[in-house]
Amino acid sequence: MTVVHVLDDYYLAITALITVAYQLFFFAIAFTFKFDKLTDFAGGTNFVVLAITTLAMSGHAHARQIVASLFIMLWGARLSAFLLFRILKTGKDDRFDDKRDKFFPFLGFWVFQMIWVWTCSLPVTVLNAPNVTRYPQHAFGTGRDIAGVVLFAIGFVMESVSDMQKFRFRSAHPDREAICDKGFFYFTRHPNYFGEILIQFSIFMIAVSAAADGYVRGQAFRALYATILGPILLTALLMFLSGLPLSERPGARSATRRPELGGLQPLPAAHQHSHPLPAAAVRTAADVRQAHRLSRVSHVCV
Repeated sequence: MTVVHVLDDYYLAITALITVAYQLFFFAIAFTFKFDKLTDFAGGTNFVVLAITTLAMSGHAHARQIVASLFIMLWGARLSAFLLFRILKTGKDDRFDDKRDKFFPFLGFWVFQMIWVWTCSLPVTVLNAPNVTRYPQHAFGTGRDIAGVVLFAIGFVMESVSDMQKFRFRSAHPDREAICDKGFFYFTRHPNYFGEILIQFSIFMIAVSAAADGYVRGQAFRALYATILGPILLTALLMFLSGLPLSERPGARSATRRPELGGLQPLPAAHQHSHPLPAAAVRTAADVRQAHRLSRVSHVCV
């Protein structure tokens, strides 16, 4: 197959243009008709469009490219389908109540979504780019590849299942102060975010494998490693902007309302911290740090 070169050798410009055009198309519909149904759908499906486009233009069919592209397509399709299902059930998105009728504030959300999609797609975009595919790649199945597949599977299951668990809990408990502590939420306050972070880093791990093992060199080597910006941005957004801050507004407190148990009850241990890491992992890390400090103290004393 023939490699297609468009604008630059890393498909950065063409994917940016596609993303801007795609999001503006849906923005025009949403703003004109005051329509929330397609907002998140446009975000998830944009990942699918970029992965298909760059894989088709790459002119190569290395297993590593196919796996990484399929993973981000599977994640994007699942996410957009779930969010479309959820908005069809709820009717509207409360995030836009103060923006829906205001052109520039509403457009600001869509610009933010453009940045999110384009940046988080970087590992797959660069992996499929001509400057990377011109290097011969070793067979898929290295330890790094397998670790990426395992992390993706764990993250995908955790995010998919916990999304449905939370949706069902919210449907059964309309009180915004109620805290979901069932299923994956028994172990951590935000398992869906933890799963999404795992997914993004797993795709990066697969994408960078050829560079890490010395097959891709020079500028392409640096470009592949630079795509870690994608999972880092996703993690930062979930932790500090669009994920935890929005979720914690009704839930950041030391007690949860449980009428069946007589009113306010203390939060479960796994929900004492707002970060998405499982509580057991945090306790283990804390125990390791404590043991390290004690060993240093005992060493000094000796």
